[in-house]
Amino acid sequence: MTRYFTKEHEWVDVDGGNAKVGITDYAQSQLGDITFVELPAEGAALKQGDSCCVVDSVKAASDVYAPVSGTVTAANPALADQPELVNTGADEDGWLWTMELASADELSGLMDQAAYQAYVAGL
Repeated sequence: MTRYFTKEHEWVDVDGGNAKVGITDYAQSQLGDITFVELPAEGAALKQGDSCCVVDSVKAASDVYAPVSGTVTAANPALADQPELVNTGADEDGWLWTMELASADELSGLMDQAAYQAYVAGL
């Protein structure tokens, strides 16, 4: 599985034609305590860059953008009762949704882990 990152602080784990999406640890740390997550609906068709999810925290409500185009196959059911999973495990248990990729070509415009770390260091 390969992980890619966006400048908007989303990550996407890609395994063949499937992907799992979440926000980075950096993003969740900037948001503070997360109180609610509005997830995309199963079957939703997303285009890369679409606002498709909202993460509410004690500081603000923030949009989450689709890092790649595709169709949502599942939303993380645990977040309905435990939105704080995004705070405690943004890279693992706090994932947001899974999707079937429309085009693997879009991945070439995303950052790998080293590039993302350098990007965050420059903020």
